[in-house]
Amino acid sequence: SEGVAGMRGVGRVAEERGWSVLGAWGEMGTGDGGTESCRLVGPDETDAGRGYISIDAPLARALLKKQVDDEVAVRTPAGERCLFINRIWYE
Repeated sequence: SEGVAGMRGVGRVAEERGWSVLGAWGEMGTGDGGTESCRLVGPDETDAGRGYISIDAPLARALLKKQVDDEVAVRTPAGERCLFINRIWYE
């Protein structure tokens, strides 16, 4: 599959608008002073060790089309988490 590599044009448009879409990296504040970074990828590209999360994951679905400074609430097995989007970028 092409995965996110085939989506460069989409990423460029999204980056200009600040949206968090497939292929985007994002840094989120965790509310306790910490940060987490992840990249939204297709299901066949998931790699937790590299911070790649599947677009099908609850966190990824919560982040879709969000912008910097948006707050995101997501239910996880450990309970609800509230994250603040600090930064979105594309590589």
